[in-house]
Amino acid sequence: MDDVEIVETDPADRAVRYCLRSFFAELDEHFDQGFDVERSISANDDQLRRPAGVLLIARRAGEPVGCGALVAREGGRVCDIKRMWVDGDARGVGLGRRLLGELEARASAMGAHQVQLETNRALVAAINLYRSAGYVEVPAFSDESYAHHWFVKRLR
Repeated sequence: MDDVEIVETDPADRAVRYCLRSFFAELDEHFDQGFDVERSISANDDQLRRPAGVLLIARRAGEPVGCGALVAREGGRVCDIKRMWVDGDARGVGLGRRLLGELEARASAMGAHQVQLETNRALVAAINLYRSAGYVEVPAFSDESYAHHWFVKRLR
């Protein structure tokens, strides 16, 4: 995936909107009860801009192939990882792990000591990625209606 660049991008960017629409459509397909973004704990555009957060987009040959975001919590000591997605055609070559690493590095640079995320049981590959990257499953820390698993990773 040397031909992929990962850059901070404004959440209103057209490529970001494409990634999020694709991500939400995939969730709707895979979740038993479908996916409605209005029922999910979301992050608005302001939460995904500095200083409150950051949104990263992965591009290959100029085309968007993935995204992920951070939302700072607890005075910046904790960052939630949100909306992490990799296009189906770009999976299996380490882009998800690279994107996750970039999010962790940005969270650390923002002063966070911990990152956390929640995910759905249908997203088996994502769950395996998080576990292999050192995330530990913890009791629920949010009331995300679509979540079955909650994970935490210490950064320092």
